Amino acid sequence: MPQLESFWSNHIDGEWIPGGAAPIDVTDPATGAVLCRQAMADAADVNRAVAAARRVHDSGALKDMRPVERARLVQGMGRFIEENAGDIARTLTLEQGKPLWESRIEVSGAARFFEYYGNQADTLEGRSIPLGAGYLDFTDYEPYGVTAHIVPWNFPFEMTARSMAPALATGNTCIVKTPELTPLSNAWLARAAEAVGLPPGAVNVICGHGPEAGAALAGHPDVNLVVFTGSVPTGVAIARAAANNVVPSILELGGKSAAIVHDDADLDAFETDMRYGIFFNAGQICSAMSRVIVHQSRHDELVERAAKLANSLSVGPGIDRGTDGPTMGAMVSLAQRDRALAMVSSAGADGAKVVAGGRSLNIPGAFLEPTVVTGVSPASEIAQQEVFGPVLTVLPFRTDAEAIEIANGTQYGLVGGVFTADLDRATRAARAIRGGQIFVNEWFAGGVETPFGGVGKSGYGREKGREALFNYVQTKNIAIRMR
Repeated sequence: MPQLESFWSNHIDGEWIPGGAAPIDVTDPATGAVLCRQAMADAADVNRAVAAARRVHDSGALKDMRPVERARLVQGMGRFIEENAGDIARTLTLEQGKPLWESRIEVSGAARFFEYYGNQADTLEGRSIPLGAGYLDFTDYEPYGVTAHIVPWNFPFEMTARSMAPALATGNTCIVKTPELTPLSNAWLARAAEAVGLPPGAVNVICGHGPEAGAALAGHPDVNLVVFTGSVPTGVAIARAAANNVVPSILELGGKSAAIVHDDADLDAFETDMRYGIFFNAGQICSAMSRVIVHQSRHDELVERAAKLANSLSVGPGIDRGTDGPTMGAMVSLAQRDRALAMVSSAGADGAKVVAGGRSLNIPGAFLEPTVVTGVSPASEIAQQEVFGPVLTVLPFRTDAEAIEIANGTQYGLVGGVFTADLDRATRAARAIRGGQIFVNEWFAGGVETPFGGVGKSGYGREKGREALFNYVQTKNIAIRMR
């Protein structure tokens, strides 16, 4: 595979430019070594990107295109990603720290979004409304226009694809503000847009600091829709900035999601759910299974299984090997690792028991052992706040009502899960758990086709599924009086 370029530019209006702010170093979290320099955009660069996207939208180059032609462009971006999957995955692993095999899953998932929404670009149809003799009335769907996508560092490539694909499929133009920690892989989406022949300015990809470039983009008067994934405080600030211009926003924020494990659950199968629910991407997933609420009769057995699983995982740099590489990679930065460590240490000081992990590795890089914590109160910090690391908290329950109360006892409501052989119990729990998506007997069940989003402080709006298409269009009604 080729080496990374030493300098990565911003992509605005079809050109690769250095940006007006001082460049930053991008480091490999698995080694701490500097990978390259990344150009940084300032407010003037944001203005230029918005102007380019506005020009393309106002020209009708995308919105007036026959939907099947737009569909082919979006699908083509997915094919470009698949054709370059090896290089993209390598870039992603180097900047984010996840093992190469995990990066390949992310890249494949990103391509799938372009395939899925490209296939639906020509399926958004209005309806005729009967108003009686002498009237013809119908609805139409129109794109918002210029869409801003402020993406997180944990799945930078797939998260951008998740919102960019439906935005383009419905005729919008896009400006992506990449995360400072993981800005590199998104350059491949700009290359994909160029490769399929999208008009210059239809897709713009910039990196910039949140208080400067991010704020300028979220509050720009010529942006028509803001999409954000990240922390609650930043989401609130972005929503405020967008609201000042009466611009809608789609927010996917934090989570403290719980799996309720009943006494009749299949714990052999549940080990796989724990493996991917909390230790995939080193637990840096908004919808991670960060809490397991288990019936007291199975508590000790589940804790033993969770500890054995955590101790069985190999942790280390994952760039040089594929499927034979480590089963968990680095966290994205030393700061993120140390934050997670501090939360585990604080829980231990309050009487919790760390039954596995809980320490950093004595090697270079931002590595944290897969960790399992038990003996905590549902009201404790580690059971209430998002760790965003490979840390599983196990809590016991006695009754179904108590399990639901614990599951719903945080400010978040992103996803949840219930594990039981009793269909009636599962259905009752699925309806009672507060969240935008509930998994029954498989964590992360579903896919691109299923809608995803939060309630409460986990945000609003829905990504994925057909529902996401309607985030990017407005309904217009046309009423004609026939004379």
